[in-house]
Formats: sequence, C-alpha cells, structure tokens
Amino acid sequence: MPNEMNHSSAIVKEGIPLIIPPGAAAIIAFLAGFFWVAGLLFLLTLFVVWFFRNPERTTPQNPLQFTAPADGKVIRIEEVSSGGGSDRSYLKISIFMNVFNVHVNRIPCYGRIVSILYSPGKFLSANLDKASALNEKNAVVIRRDDGREIMVVQIAGLIARRIVCWMKEGMEVKKGERFGLIRFGSRVEVFLPLGSTPLVKIGDKVRAGETPIGELI
Repeated sequence: MPNEMNHSSAIVKEGIPLIIPPGAAAIIAFLAGFFWVAGLLFLLTLFVVWFFRNPERTTPQNPLQFTAPADGKVIRIEEVSSGGGSDRSYLKISIFMNVFNVHVNRIPCYGRIVSILYSPGKFLSANLDKASALNEKNAVVIRRDDGREIMVVQIAGLIARRIVCWMKEGMEVKKGERFGLIRFGSRVEVFLPLGSTPLVKIGDKVRAGETPIGELI
C-alpha cells in the first residue's frame, strides 16, 4: 500500500491548535491596551510557530547508507540485543532533540513498514539512558528490499507529551520521507543491522533526512 499522505506544509498541522490560542490572546491583549502582555503572547506564538516548522531537506540517495531520523545530538552509540529470547543484535544510535530542534521525524531508508508498536510509559528527561526503556515510545520497523530490518523508536521526554506517527503497517516508504513528530523535546533511536558502520560519533549534531549516520558493509 503506497503512502499517499502529504505532510510537506511549512508548519505541521498538529501545531495549528497550539498556535491559534496564544495568537488570538495576543490580539485581544493588544486591542485591550495591555501591550506588554500582547508582546509576550506574540513572542510565545512565534516560538510555537517556529517549533512546528517543517523545512524541506535534500536526502542523499546512497542505498547503503542510513540517514538520521531526527535533528539533534548523538548521545549514544552501542551494540544491543533485540531481547525477547532472540539472539539478533543491532547497532543502536540515540539522538536527543531539544526544544530548539526541528521535531519532524524522517525515514532512514527505503523499505516497507512491517510493524508499529506503541508502548505507554513515563516522561523522564529524554537525555537519560533509562528513558530509552521506561518512557512512552513508538517503534516503527522497516524492512528493506534485501530483507534486512531496521527500527526507529520515537521516545517521549520530560516536556514532550505526545508522539505522532503518520505511518501505517504495510506502507512503502522512501528514504528521507516524513513519518511523524514528537512535541517539545524528546529522543529518537535507530536500530541498524549489526555490522553497519557508524558514520557519526557521540556529540555530533545531525539533521533528519540529510545526515548519513550509518552504512551497510
């Protein structure tokens, strides 16, 4: 089932309900003569608009490379087991997004969505390692044409209280395609096939859909 959804607007639609109230309040305060209040509300409106920005990106097309699923800073790179009694292992790369980063998430490679699993949880600060296991999360598994699978996990943070995923199981996806967002600061982890070579290091800043973060050998 092809993905026919369009999420390329300059501001993601999920931000509109959060932009209108402070904008309307700013206008009311200005008309009522409360100019300093209007100024503060106007600045708040601008911040919310800026937070939900949805810029275009140019995605490198090397089929062996995976691009970053999120803007932010690489905070962890490690080999992990899939758990559940399976001996499958992955290269996990964790990216922390602060409130100033673009929060639209993007697909790291071409393939098909084989499963999406939402898990309720806590809202610990997303830069903590335990947030990976304990926080609310949404895992999207993508199977490449060669049969290898990767997983992208959206993890809520201390301020982020809503994970949005636009994908459905069975959809064919393109590298760099927008697939969701997390509101107001969070963490995204990508699980690459073991044997992939990391192209980033801890502390690097990455851009969703643009920065190559790993490569298949």
